[in-house]
Amino acid sequence: MATKPQMLAAAEVLPLHTLVTPTVQGIASRVLARAAGGNLTLFAFDAGQELTEHTSPFDALVMVLEGALTLTIAGQDVTATPGTIVRMPATVPHAVRAPEPARMLLLMLREPAAPAAG
Repeated sequence: MATKPQMLAAAEVLPLHTLVTPTVQGIASRVLARAAGGNLTLFAFDAGQELTEHTSPFDALVMVLEGALTLTIAGQDVTATPGTIVRMPATVPHAVRAPEPARMLLLMLREPAAPAAG
């Protein structure tokens, strides 16, 4: 049975640092898993790179593997380092900056945000 493009083969142990190749002055990414409930994507950032402010209709979890990232969520900066996790809530503006080379896993949870009360 063939694997889906960019997806991981089943029952293999793979070092995360080998699954995406960093690019000079860029951001590289690879989708590791895709399902109706969400996606898992591995990112590699070169120093000074960023994902500009945007929103998503879904919650996302950022797990830092290497380096450090500055996440701006609803105007508040937080610094995430290896071994930490940060939730970016659905519909809230957020951005990601890499002051140094960094790698992160992004888990996108594809459950739409509940309507605002009101």
